[in-house]
Amino acid sequence: MPDIQFHTLPSGQKIAYRFHDGLGPTLVFLPGYMSDMDGGKATATMDWAQAHGRSCLLLDYSGCGSSDGDFADGSLSQWRDEVAALIDILPIDQVTLIGSSMGGWLMLLVGEYLGSKLKSMVGVAAAPDFSSWGFDEGQKAKLTAGETVFEDNPYGPEPTPTHALFWQDAETLKRLNRSIPIDCPVRLLHGQQDNDVPWDISMQLSEALRSAAVQVHLVKDGDHRLSRDQDIALLLSVLENLPADPD
Repeated sequence: MPDIQFHTLPSGQKIAYRFHDGLGPTLVFLPGYMSDMDGGKATATMDWAQAHGRSCLLLDYSGCGSSDGDFADGSLSQWRDEVAALIDILPIDQVTLIGSSMGGWLMLLVGEYLGSKLKSMVGVAAAPDFSSWGFDEGQKAKLTAGETVFEDNPYGPEPTPTHALFWQDAETLKRLNRSIPIDCPVRLLHGQQDNDVPWDISMQLSEALRSAAVQVHLVKDGDHRLSRDQDIALLLSVLENLPADPD
């Protein structure tokens, strides 16, 4: 595993990342909400990339993992810009984005920024627009009023917070209500036992993407994380068999 490095933003915040320089397109793994680059899918992607001589970038958003900042100050817009800044300063010419859960929403925003640099995308339980479908009206009213909403966390003892800043920013970045101007090959993996992100979201995303080269892989007994050995094997198989962008 490459050592952690840091990129200093104009704000002075340091963003932690690991980068392996190899053949492209560079695999860029975008973690989920409150996750980081030490997760199982991220590290498996880096291990696979190193074993196959591929270029790979892992990172922690500000307020997450080893990066500077307070999670409460984070937003999709800010994290999109951090990912874009790292791609711009590293020797990366072509990109394959891999987005897990919230990272699957972020990959759409980063993909739009990359333009012709984007060669393919892989979503794992992608969760675009969860600010809309993921909250009830009472929670939305609290977030609109600037309050933080806390929910039970099935993956740890502490409740999961959603801060008003994040939610209000996310509401301006919804993508499922429009055609998404991305034309590269896309693969969407989703467990049908996902209790956090309905697998129908991947079907909606498939419809919204302008690309005709979209495939949805449903895992009948898969949960939200898709981090079992067989799930990781599926992800790596998808990465190995991605077609080249026709452009």
